[in-house]
Parts: sequence; structure tokens; C-alpha cells
Amino acid sequence: GQGGDWAKASQLLIGMAAAQLEMDTIAYNSAVNACANGDEWVKALEFLAEMATRDVELSSITYNAAVRACGNCGEVAKALGLLTDMSAGRIELNTITYGAAVWACSTSDEWVTV
Repeated sequence: GQGGDWAKASQLLIGMAAAQLEMDTIAYNSAVNACANGDEWVKALEFLAEMATRDVELSSITYNAAVRACGNCGEVAKALGLLTDMSAGRIELNTITYGAAVWACSTSDEWVTV
């Protein structure tokens, strides 16, 4: 199933680095999206941190997938923290971002003020 896709994506990124290929935003977006599909919010956030370390541009697509990954696992505070990070980094929050954040909130029994 899709649950193992995040591990494959992670291995592909490691392979890209080993082959000295450019690890760009699109490659990372795919990996973070695979994490969202596999409910691997921790790995999704690790990919975001790795992107920042490698000076790879983070996009709204990257963050949207990470927000979804956190939401899928009930990590509401982490999901909403990503919205704050986006604003601080001047990355556009769009309809998909807010939809993912609302979804994250709906997965929790806690009420959070945004």
C-alpha cells in the first residue's frame, strides 16, 4: 500500500545525494507528500529541516503536505506551527494550506484558537 512510499522516497533522496544529483524542491515535495500519505509526520518535518539546511527552496506545496502529514496524525500544534513558519518565511498560505489546517484541527478533540 501507500504506507511504505515514504520509506522509498527517503531512500531515493539518499540515492540522489550519493549520486551528487541536485536535490530540488520538486524531489523534496514528492518525499514530504509520501510522508503525508504514510502518516509519517516526524519524517515530513525532518525533510523540511533538511531542505533548509541544504538551502533548497521551501514552497507552499512543501508546507501543505507537511501540514497534512501532521493533521493525519492528530499533531494539531505542529500543523498550526507550520502556518506560522510559512508566514515568517513569507511563503504564501493558500486555500489548500487553510484546508489542511482545518483538517488537522478536525482530527483532534482539542479546540485551538488560530
